[in-house]
Amino acid sequence: MNQIITYLTFNGNCKEAMEFYKECLGGDLKIETLEDTPEAKKLPKDFKKYVVQALLKKDNMLLMGTDMANDELIRGNSISILVDVPNAAQIQEYYNNLKEGGISTYPLDKTHWGDFFGGLVDKYGNQWLFHCKQ
Repeated sequence: MNQIITYLTFNGNCKEAMEFYKECLGGDLKIETLEDTPEAKKLPKDFKKYVVQALLKKDNMLLMGTDMANDELIRGNSISILVDVPNAAQIQEYYNNLKEGGISTYPLDKTHWGDFFGGLVDKYGNQWLFHCKQ
């Protein structure tokens, strides 16, 4: 099975962000930090808390993250994370949860074609889109 997975890069706050996303969306979260790797003893203490890989899985949703940026991390506006679920109450809950500390860019509402749609930028600067087919 081929798959495209959303993989986010952070500036040292991946663990905090992924725990927030788990609170908002639910699911199982697994986090591996540099401290968990065989190279840990060679690294400065401050680096050991950085996330090598985090994986949040719920049903068919998979969100991954890391603190391991190759260069300076620059946030852009060309990519959004789309959450598409068939339940209007569930999409409203996800939207409200992820909006905490963020900015609503498009309030979640019924569209002229009958579906629910909305968008926001979360408190970590990531763009989210929400869709529920009615």
